[in-house]
Amino acid sequence: MTIGSIRKDYSQASLSEADVLADPVAQFAKWFDEAIMAQVPEPNAMSLATVGADSRPSSRIVLIKDFDQRGFTWYTNYSSRKGEALECNPSAALLFHWVELERQVRIEGQVERVAAEDSDTYFQSRPLASRYGAIASAQSEPIADRDALEERFRITETTCGSQPERPPHWGGYRLVPDYIEFWQGRRSRLHDRIAYSLQPDGRWHRQRLQP
Repeated sequence: MTIGSIRKDYSQASLSEADVLADPVAQFAKWFDEAIMAQVPEPNAMSLATVGADSRPSSRIVLIKDFDQRGFTWYTNYSSRKGEALECNPSAALLFHWVELERQVRIEGQVERVAAEDSDTYFQSRPLASRYGAIASAQSEPIADRDALEERFRITETTCGSQPERPPHWGGYRLVPDYIEFWQGRRSRLHDRIAYSLQPDGRWHRQRLQP
């Protein structure tokens, strides 16, 4: 078998203009609930693409922690590579791929930090070991070896106690969408694509795109 011969014909479902809701966030909620009901592994996993000051794009998988009409929220280290990229260029893109359902959702827009109190609340809801990890790790910075990382973690456990405070370098981001696209795999690569674009008057324009 060659890489070029690996293929799958999608046939589980279809997506028409009549199927989708007028509000793309509500439509996302519908699909997200269906991914959970289908027991898709980590339905909250999404690819986050950013562009840094050097104009180089980069992407990584992060976990969505909340979404509503304001946007789509995740938490991370503000000093990481993605954090530095967002500081100089707040435009970003998210991608959900629920392969078991033959579905993708693309979301584009501008990113803002969530309120500090929201970051505090979420930080305190995390498992204690995860809070230690957020404090101990200078995310994206080089480190000598695994032993050095684990030593930083042990020092954090010792010095921070059982109720560590959220470090100032860690918190939430929210992507405020202006483009959301729903993709449903179909036979013969004639996939269904329904895209929503935010208009100047605040309304969403919906249209079908060719695959």
